Amino acid sequence: MAVDPEKTPVLIAGGGPVGLAVAGDLGWRGIPCILVEKSDGSVTQPKMDLLGVRTLEFCRRWGIVDWVENAGYQRDHPQDCVWLSALSGGFEFGRERFPLPRDETCPPQSPQHRERQPQNFFDPVIARFARQFAHVDVRYHTELLGFEEHAAGVRAEILDIKTGRRSTIESSYLAGCDGGGSVVRRRLGVELPDEAVLTYTTNAIFRCGNFWTLQDKEPGYRFVFIGPEGTWATIVAINGRDQYRFSFVGDGNKRALTEPELRKAIIRAVGREFEFEILSTMPWIRREYVADSYGSGRVFLIGDAAHLNSPTGAFGMNTGMQDAVDIGWKLEAAIRGWAGPKLLQSYEAERRPVALRNVKEATANLKRMMSTREKKPPKEIFETGEEGDRARVIFGEEYTAMMKQEWFTLGIHLGYVYENSPVIVPDGTPAPADEVMTYTQTARPGSRAPHVWLAPGKSTLDLFGRGFVLLRFSSDAHADALLAAARSAGVPLRLEDIDNADAAKAYERKLVLVRPDGHVAWRADAAPADCRALLDKVRGA
Repeated sequence: MAVDPEKTPVLIAGGGPVGLAVAGDLGWRGIPCILVEKSDGSVTQPKMDLLGVRTLEFCRRWGIVDWVENAGYQRDHPQDCVWLSALSGGFEFGRERFPLPRDETCPPQSPQHRERQPQNFFDPVIARFARQFAHVDVRYHTELLGFEEHAAGVRAEILDIKTGRRSTIESSYLAGCDGGGSVVRRRLGVELPDEAVLTYTTNAIFRCGNFWTLQDKEPGYRFVFIGPEGTWATIVAINGRDQYRFSFVGDGNKRALTEPELRKAIIRAVGREFEFEILSTMPWIRREYVADSYGSGRVFLIGDAAHLNSPTGAFGMNTGMQDAVDIGWKLEAAIRGWAGPKLLQSYEAERRPVALRNVKEATANLKRMMSTREKKPPKEIFETGEEGDRARVIFGEEYTAMMKQEWFTLGIHLGYVYENSPVIVPDGTPAPADEVMTYTQTARPGSRAPHVWLAPGKSTLDLFGRGFVLLRFSSDAHADALLAAARSAGVPLRLEDIDNADAAKAYERKLVLVRPDGHVAWRADAAPADCRALLDKVRGA
């Protein structure tokens, strides 16, 4: 007997952090969805370990910052980044010191700071967030086999891996969050080019309870190992207690290390024989890739399905979280009926340029880290004596200065601008400089709305998320016509009068319209002559 297909507004393929964020954001917005993930959701090889400032701002909006901070990483573990020849008996060439996670302070531009929580800790948090909504259905051991898009929606075939049962789901939209090997991307005919490969790398998670007693270096978070052949491996403190991720960084030649080879390499990096347990290994391909297309009318590529980059800089998952928040409010608008046809189309126009920027910077970081392969380190840095000491100081200072652009990236995380978006109204002001290490707040349309403290514990960012917000900084700026136009168009819009000199200075205009994702859509000192035309523009009509 034929079984009627299930129906849902949004089907999400992929249950990593980005797919879960899409589900959670939709759930938070009251939109039902089904998420299918072919694995059981557990993470044995964390692919990311740093949550950027913007990601924490989203978590603040969702009310889960406490969950994130207490997810499991040892927040008293040192976070220094170190470059050296070996941990025991080797030479330390340089060290960038960072505060303990517990002592991390917020930058002046944000109410949040970055957080060290690897994926094995963060995924359960974002899954808990998504699953708290009764209208969000998260299904593990469930695989998307294929789909067909039609004028009214998407018809997908799924497989329950445990039972072998196949079934059909009809949805209005499909969100492809299924990673670098995306089924959704392949079905759309968007392929990964061969030249996307940067390196073939092999990871091993190993456990050692007395790791820091085995060596003569101060503890840290990330260690970059440099030998006569140049940079060859890294070790990361993956839980801040007893587990570490070793990465043997290969090149463009396909190679995967065996476990005996990994053991030998780990011992070389540590600088001595020691007892440790390899918990899991994973060969993987470091890629540089941004999809030519981010989807079709009802199918969208999000996160790693749309863009892949070297993890140098921690941009991948954080860029995906921005994708999730951008598509989330637009799907809500489409499903609730107030979006125009250009709103969902604006997802690619806004997010693809950001991915191109971030992927390029991640590759530049990789090249800086690996620059010692082309220009081999001076042999003197591996020798004892005064000449070796002098060579190490010079080499260390140069390498440390070069690596700073990877460690300090606030501009990447907060400074992205939707410059040519079809749903942003430019105000004629010049584009800000696209900085990596620094970030200057601006309320220029397309930019993230600035953070200003309005009261102890209350940021301007806390005003945004649900619907549009019209900020008014002067009582002589009339807003009635804008509010009436929003009601006529069915656009959720709330007026917020702000009596704060610092905020007025940051936003620069008497009226500022902020979107649900926290980006400025329009600003001026007075309402436009045609308020309905403005509302139609920002809702994609």
